[in-house]
Amino acid sequence: MENVASGNAPIVTLTDAEKHFGPVRALDGVSLSISPGECLGLVGHNGAGKSTLVNLINGGLAPSAGQITYTDGSGKDTLNPMSAGVRSVFQELSLCPNLTVAENLRISHSDLKGAGWRRRAREEISAALDQVFPGHGIDAGIEVDQLSIAQRQMVEIAIGFSPRGSTARLVILDEPTSSLDAGIAEQLLDHIRTFCAAGGAVIFITHMMGEIFATASRIVVMSDGKVVADKPTTDFTRQGLVDAMGHVAANSDPETQTEKRVLTEEILRTSQGLSAHRGEIVGLSGLAGHGQAEALARLYFESTSSWRSLGSKSQMVFVAGDRGRDGVLPLWSILRNASITVLGQGKWLLDRKAEAEFGETWKDRVGIRTDNIDNPILSLSGGNQQKVLFARALASDAPVVIMDDPMRGVDVGTKRDVYRMIREEAARGRTFLWYSTETAEVCECDRVFVYRNHEISAELTGDDITEDKILAASFEMQEA
Repeated sequence: MENVASGNAPIVTLTDAEKHFGPVRALDGVSLSISPGECLGLVGHNGAGKSTLVNLINGGLAPSAGQITYTDGSGKDTLNPMSAGVRSVFQELSLCPNLTVAENLRISHSDLKGAGWRRRAREEISAALDQVFPGHGIDAGIEVDQLSIAQRQMVEIAIGFSPRGSTARLVILDEPTSSLDAGIAEQLLDHIRTFCAAGGAVIFITHMMGEIFATASRIVVMSDGKVVADKPTTDFTRQGLVDAMGHVAANSDPETQTEKRVLTEEILRTSQGLSAHRGEIVGLSGLAGHGQAEALARLYFESTSSWRSLGSKSQMVFVAGDRGRDGVLPLWSILRNASITVLGQGKWLLDRKAEAEFGETWKDRVGIRTDNIDNPILSLSGGNQQKVLFARALASDAPVVIMDDPMRGVDVGTKRDVYRMIREEAARGRTFLWYSTETAEVCECDRVFVYRNHEISAELTGDDITEDKILAASFEMQEA
């Protein structure tokens, strides 16, 4: 890999940086610097100020107070983050779905012009994908809307690290592995380590603590718009990091541990063999892009798309992982996004008072961080938007809840709260079908179907639901 170091001068320095949105202090006096060779792990609960901080660093927002300075590749001071080689890969994927992979590279690479630019774009993005994700199998000439969400995330990451006419010196990765399976995520972590060893720098935002400890050289913890801890990774323990974030998590939470129940009433079965009983939590696992999300989507649409079901009780409700495409209604308020499944049930007119009470109840129950639930949904951080989708689903009366990798970008404390709510709802007879790219989440389930090449390769129950057996089943059909 090309060496991107330019001495030890910090690539970016923030001094008492603040960002206000009206009365809200999203960032409150942050001072830090990032130097070549560093992988800075940036952690904190949803709404802690991480996204605001990185948007100041990449130039997407201007500070309300304080100062931000950069150095370019030759070590000279500059006020332009692009001149300093700052790149961003956002949690909410920003690719244009109607353009090809290569054409999406052109959007951020103005030097690609003239005769043959598409060929050069295909060569450059293919080389970047090969470098970060060996064996990716992505055709640079395919339109983005034909790719899985994992493949789209891989493309966006590759664009972030690609040359684009200059050298990437600081790459900001916001939840980059949230849609990637373990093998592909490890390829990215390997590339981050190689990139930083060559003198590059990375700001790595993730709620997966294992990735932080395996990759980051330094960890910055944020809470309520402030930096509350900034130390080398070796100075943290996992429990100490959770405590610094403001969540207290034990190794075993008795509230989420329930006795195995005898499940007798099967309420659904597909032609592919996927089945579920009343009150059961069914997990779908395996390598990303092997048919899990498609199986859930097909089941949901087959059960909810008939005109005969109009006006009747909904049998299924859906929690999207790709909230920007499948979940959030961007022009509506937080309250309307949450209450859409229960508005006007059995009534001709909307009860505004009941709706407001509903919103406050679910705001507290799932911990949505906002001062006003009538604010636009897009005023929330990505993780808080996901909490709204959970509130929408759990507040409905649908007996079956389908969840398509719903914990993307959700902090560890909220995850534990959601696990508890899912267990409570299952104990009351509600059924959950839960696809996740995180094996630890799948191990929370009563039964797990492992997918390989769009087929079920294994059905695991009880003590057989382990990471080793899930991984073995994920690869065994390929080996055969």
